[in-house]
Amino acid sequence: MADITIIIPVYNAEAYLQRCLDSLIRQTYEGWKALCIDDGSSDGSSEILDRYAATDDRITVIHKANEGVAQARNDAILKVDTEYTAYMDSDDFLHPQTFEISLYMAKRDRSDLVAYTINRTYRTRMIIRHLFSLPDPRNINFEKYLIEKTASKTTDDIFEWATEYSHSGRGEDEKWMVKHCQAYRCLYRTSVIKNIKFFNTSIYEDFPWWSEVLLSIKKATIINLPLYFYYPSKTSCVLHLAQSSRIESLKKVIEASENLYKERADKHQREKWENNFLRPFKEKLAKKERICKKNTH
Repeated sequence: MADITIIIPVYNAEAYLQRCLDSLIRQTYEGWKALCIDDGSSDGSSEILDRYAATDDRITVIHKANEGVAQARNDAILKVDTEYTAYMDSDDFLHPQTFEISLYMAKRDRSDLVAYTINRTYRTRMIIRHLFSLPDPRNINFEKYLIEKTASKTTDDIFEWATEYSHSGRGEDEKWMVKHCQAYRCLYRTSVIKNIKFFNTSIYEDFPWWSEVLLSIKKATIINLPLYFYYPSKTSCVLHLAQSSRIESLKKVIEASENLYKERADKHQREKWENNFLRPFKEKLAKKERICKKNTH
């Protein structure tokens, strides 16, 4: 019986998809399911997904017309029947102990969310290698973690620890901050996020989603381990999206999130969220508008 479903939207990820799926198969905890949404891929992604599903019954593939990552995730969560859910991008991969450690923490603390971090060393190395047109390394040496020695912080006020800022100025507490609003940084109790929808925009679709998740979390566990390996792909749609489209998406997600907090947040939640999320998103919007205005003159 599986405890975790990991949702993976896939769109033209042929170059990285096998590495992504292999990182699931290498998990030290085997009680997982993968729900892969083939979002109208036109490369070899569909064939790769079907090949893996044919050899591992924990992997389920849904082929559909392209509607974007938000709709893919929204479709997938409705099919999840496990106690916990995680998200993953198809060009990324996981540390082999990701499920083992995060599930242990979730059950031990009865938490709705377990937050881990991306491996920043790997990300930086990949960016440097890409700058010098060097190939990706064939193998990654994963550190072995002892669960009983893994430090963690448990809180019933996630707003004290969540922020969009890369540096929060919290001194020694900095390492416990749950930074940024990407869905792939946490393990979630499925019942908490089941009815929370990703916003249907070309980018920043996770900001309103994360804002609502924060309002729904009763208890969270934070572990300062780099379990998620984010791959800075040169073909990412984010890198090629026009500035005007980014601005339009930002305006929509900011408005939707503000309306949500006006309706549901108490004073403490609203103040923390406005300082740690709304402000940096508005700063980001203002910066992009300045750039766009400058480029049109």
